Amino acid sequence: MQCPFCNAADTRVVDSRLAEDGTQVRRRRECADCRGRFTTFERAQLSMPNIIKRGGSPEPFDEDKLRRGFASALYKRPVSPDAVDHAVETVMRQLRQRGEREVASEQLGEWVMEQLRDMDHVAYVRFASVYRRFEDVNAFRDEIERLQQLPTVEQRKSQLELIESMDRVAEPAVTTRKPRGR
Repeated sequence: MQCPFCNAADTRVVDSRLAEDGTQVRRRRECADCRGRFTTFERAQLSMPNIIKRGGSPEPFDEDKLRRGFASALYKRPVSPDAVDHAVETVMRQLRQRGEREVASEQLGEWVMEQLRDMDHVAYVRFASVYRRFEDVNAFRDEIERLQQLPTVEQRKSQLELIESMDRVAEPAVTTRKPRGR
């Protein structure tokens, strides 16, 4: 890789680590000529599906547009940039795991709302008001009431842990029998 300081072509990797839940490799590099150090990130380049808009027209997935959606909802809210990055990566992972060439914008919006609900309730309601096209105060009230009835992140995690522990208990023990000798 070319050195960003002196444009030399000879750089070497000093350190490599996994980043972003294993979806990226962070590499620390050093230039052989100027001894400058810099960091690069490597990630698999996968084709993302087209997003089918409400009107039926397809549009290529745009990560920047997804980030702007999160930024608009989270404007002046106490949420860290790392949390936003994690949410964007989670939505993109869901898109890739779907394995389809086209995904409805409604599905994408629901995934964004799931992430916002766990990060910040005010941001969630902001996004929902635009996404679901609230027309009056009653729509806000209904959404807030629905939000209050949903389990919190902590409750969902404890439920998941309980389900996983029940699955471990319910798994039958695997035994192997030796064939009888003749």
